[in-house]
Amino acid sequence: MPIFPLREVRAGQHGVGRTVLQGNKISEFQVEILGVLENIGPKQSIIIGRLSGAGLENAGVLEGMSGSPVYIDGRLAGAVALAFPFSKEPIAGIRPIEDMLPKAGPPQKQALAPPPLFSPDLTAAVRPADTVGLGETRMVPISTPVSFNGFTERTIQYFTPQLKRVGLEPRQGLSGGGRPATMGNPADLHPGDMISVQLLSGDMSVGADGTVTAIDGKRVYAFGHQFLSVGDTELPFARADVIAILPNYQASFKISTARQWMGTILQDRSTAVTGELGRKADTAPIVIDLTGAIGGTAHYNMRMVNDPVLSPLLLQLAVFSVIDATERTFGASTFRIRGEVEFDGSVEPLRVDNTFAGDFAVPQQASLTIASPLAYALAAGFKALRIRDIRLAIHADEQKRTLQIDQISASKHTVRPGEDVDVTVGFVGDNGREEMKTVHFNVPIGTRTGALQFTVSDALTTNLLNYAQTIGLAPKSPTEVLSFLNDLRPNTKAYVRMWTADADYQVQGADLPDPPPSLALILARSQGAPGALSLLRGSGLGEREIDGGDNVITGSKTVQVDVKE
Repeated sequence: MPIFPLREVRAGQHGVGRTVLQGNKISEFQVEILGVLENIGPKQSIIIGRLSGAGLENAGVLEGMSGSPVYIDGRLAGAVALAFPFSKEPIAGIRPIEDMLPKAGPPQKQALAPPPLFSPDLTAAVRPADTVGLGETRMVPISTPVSFNGFTERTIQYFTPQLKRVGLEPRQGLSGGGRPATMGNPADLHPGDMISVQLLSGDMSVGADGTVTAIDGKRVYAFGHQFLSVGDTELPFARADVIAILPNYQASFKISTARQWMGTILQDRSTAVTGELGRKADTAPIVIDLTGAIGGTAHYNMRMVNDPVLSPLLLQLAVFSVIDATERTFGASTFRIRGEVEFDGSVEPLRVDNTFAGDFAVPQQASLTIASPLAYALAAGFKALRIRDIRLAIHADEQKRTLQIDQISASKHTVRPGEDVDVTVGFVGDNGREEMKTVHFNVPIGTRTGALQFTVSDALTTNLLNYAQTIGLAPKSPTEVLSFLNDLRPNTKAYVRMWTADADYQVQGADLPDPPPSLALILARSQGAPGALSLLRGSGLGEREIDGGDNVITGSKTVQVDVKE
């Protein structure tokens, strides 16, 4: 691969660029070198060139041209990589090929923030990309068109803020779905060809398009800038054909479709993406079956990349879109979701079995609650927790099946240690529906005199209360991660807890109520002094479940009895 070094680049030189503008035919365009911007980034320089020919005078620098190779005197000088938004002329920044080739070593993945198990946004901890310059008077990497196919329009609108936060600019209609079925011949891929990096393929697809800059043996270099800046990665890519060029006042772009698998992107660096031809990426199959409220079952089959940040978000989008495609998203509805996420290691699967109901935002709640435990598991960082398979079954109902906790009462106002207490919980539902259910407790021998509390709560309140002290602690094994997640309580039950206001601690996920003062001092220092949350949680003496059937239970109530000697 003959290289034209940056030190020999001079203003006034002329070069030739290569890119695909129609089908899979590589077209040539002309490049006039205007000069070199030195130190535009950390030890990085950019060649400035004016493009012409192949219709670029009218279309400008196209989205999808990222990585298009530029040759001077028959030697590779670099890749078209940057542009000025709203520029009247097709003036581009060309990344020198020396900056795209490997140097000191591959980058490491950025450390993930604490797992967002109870966060309303899977990307809340992801830092948005920095912007440089003022307004639109800056040179920026050419936008990498990321096409979402098979998703409902409402899905893209709702998740756009989260997608932008991880570096994806979602668009529809730029690509024909990602369904390449076979591995192509690596010899058929050349510098200037268009590729599509497929994050999700099948009935729904997410693909990012760019251009191949150089091929060195099995190694391929493309884009001329970062894609998602994830460092070491494993993203499948396919050769893509261009259907049409769409000139646009803001940014013209290529409309394309993925054809054949070609290999795997292994590194995503600030100056290029680098991959290996002929290598098959380790992707995870997703199967989702939705039984509609009016009957019939829709079947979805996809394959997804294995990535701690992208995989949960892609799963969340897929579940939301599956529901949004055929079921009501406003008004009364109930969704029951069952399934499993299996991992490569010899560990138990992550079980999915929960129900969601309400009048507003039920698909949002359902999709997040399915994806959030997966995000927690993947962010733990264990190699054994690599997704092997995801299977989900969704059952939709156009009735709001909910029960609200309305009241709680105890059979006694005073009680002695060793005696029994019956706790009755009243529920209310739609159309004046009322239910009463009773659970039985025995007050343990040795219980201190004073106030004894009985609290009935829904699953969310109980999970937050019982696991508040462990959320910030790093899990020690994959088994501990999955046991914690599989023990989370489902929404279709109410949980009645008998407790006192004594301080309570957890050691390796197990309760240690009212420890000796010396041990309590040590635990308080390691877990934080028992403040308001600890006192609210108190020292648990027992718990009972009340099954709500197909109904989602919400609310919380407490009743107090006195313990006498």
